[in-house]
Amino acid sequence: MQTQSKNRFVRHTECPDCGSSDGRAVYSDDSTYCFVCHKASKTLSEGFSDPGRGKVLPMTQKPVVEPLKGISGQFLSIPERGITKATCEAYGVRQSGTEHYYPYTDDRGTEVAFKVRVVADKQFRSQGNIKEALLFGQNRYPAGGKYLTICEGELDALAAFQMTGSLYPVVSIKNGAQSAVKDCQAQFEYIDSFETVVLAFDADEPGQEAALAVADLFGSKVKIMKMTKPYKDACDYLKDNKSADFVKAWWAAETYVPDGIVAGSELFELVMQPLPKAQAHYPYAGLNDMTGGIRQQEMVVVTAGSGLGKSQFIREVIWQLLCETKDNIGIMFLEESVKRTALSLMSLAINKPLHLAETEATEASKKEAFDKTLGSNRLFFYDCFGSTAIDNIINRVRYFTKGLDCKYILLDHVSIVVSAQDHGDERKAIDEIMTKLRMIVQETGVALFVVSHLRRPDGKGHEEGAATSLSQLRGSASIGQLADMVLGLERSAQHEDPIERNTTRVRVIKNRYSGETGKACAVLYDKHTGRMNEINEEAL
Repeated sequence: MQTQSKNRFVRHTECPDCGSSDGRAVYSDDSTYCFVCHKASKTLSEGFSDPGRGKVLPMTQKPVVEPLKGISGQFLSIPERGITKATCEAYGVRQSGTEHYYPYTDDRGTEVAFKVRVVADKQFRSQGNIKEALLFGQNRYPAGGKYLTICEGELDALAAFQMTGSLYPVVSIKNGAQSAVKDCQAQFEYIDSFETVVLAFDADEPGQEAALAVADLFGSKVKIMKMTKPYKDACDYLKDNKSADFVKAWWAAETYVPDGIVAGSELFELVMQPLPKAQAHYPYAGLNDMTGGIRQQEMVVVTAGSGLGKSQFIREVIWQLLCETKDNIGIMFLEESVKRTALSLMSLAINKPLHLAETEATEASKKEAFDKTLGSNRLFFYDCFGSTAIDNIINRVRYFTKGLDCKYILLDHVSIVVSAQDHGDERKAIDEIMTKLRMIVQETGVALFVVSHLRRPDGKGHEEGAATSLSQLRGSASIGQLADMVLGLERSAQHEDPIERNTTRVRVIKNRYSGETGKACAVLYDKHTGRMNEINEEAL
């Protein structure tokens, strides 16, 4: 039985068989393998070492087979690029007539493909199974180490290797910038095994975009080279005999910082600017004291049990915004007609419940109510009949912000959107719509109010005055997690005392602004005016 070797790479040295100056690898068990002439010595464990892998192959199996059919040639320099014969030998690059052959191997070191370059037209073509191949030059270097340089092309890899004095491994992606991410993903474990990855991609736009995309794969271990003008790539430096400048740029490569990451030392001017105050306020002093008011780019969730006044609370907020700001407001009341919503808002302007048929009002008072609300040209409604699909709702919210310049949007309620979906998974549907709404808030800076239902608690129900909590939000934790503020409305709707029956306690359940939570205020609904007015419970 063949024993296993704890083989590891030791150094590169001169090959006595082909004369290569550094193509011969020496391993810890005294075995050797030449990457130029492909000759290997017998290991102490009666096998051949698999270059760079630390495994043992049977003696009857060579790490590298004969070159692909039709590929021959010899090792020569590439004078027009300044690349020496020794560099070509190190990477197995051969020439025959007007063609150059750049070998690609599989993970056993077997040549499985070549990139063929025709010198006359400077065009490359592939021969063999290059899809299954490693990165160009990867077979030369075992996984792990301090630095790995990745170039955009084979010639650049040869040039970078030569200019850096072969101190650290240099490889190339297989098909230029367009294949960079895919090639590096395929060899993720190999690349990630190095402490630092230097990307020496071309200085043009495709090259730099590819460098950023690859850097995203490996994070802060990546350094991105900035080629100094007028040089676009490694070959340009070498052709102009500027190896020292290339090495300087290589060492100066900057550590990749993902988008959205900012050094604290760069934030002085930002933190010295005064914090913006609330753009508007709630209609209730106690709620403003605890929340600091209404801020744009925040999402506020209003929740309560069924029939406990969520919609009326939202109408009071709309009226406050109309009175206090000059901004446009988008209104999406999905459980009632546009006419009822409009009349309910008009009611607030004249303190009469116009949405009730028995309410008497003169034409003049109705005209006054209309002018103060609907006639302001600042209120925009969504008639949702038959159209509560998630994407449709999201598109309308976006249109309110982008097309109608609404700074405040009120959606009542998210649960009806979720119940209309086809896939039947309430949690996933809530996660989807809340995530998309959160993204719109961040993108546009709009202040978004979202009404959500609660699950029935154990014991006393919400209609009996049970306290609200984040854990009771219906369907998914994402409602509470993604909201900046969560307000719970609590009322004992079946209480014998009419004052108690019509008194709603507003509780701040979540407050990302200041962290202060708890009962904020109490409001009493007046059926004669249709208004919810703040009261001092201690004075009752």
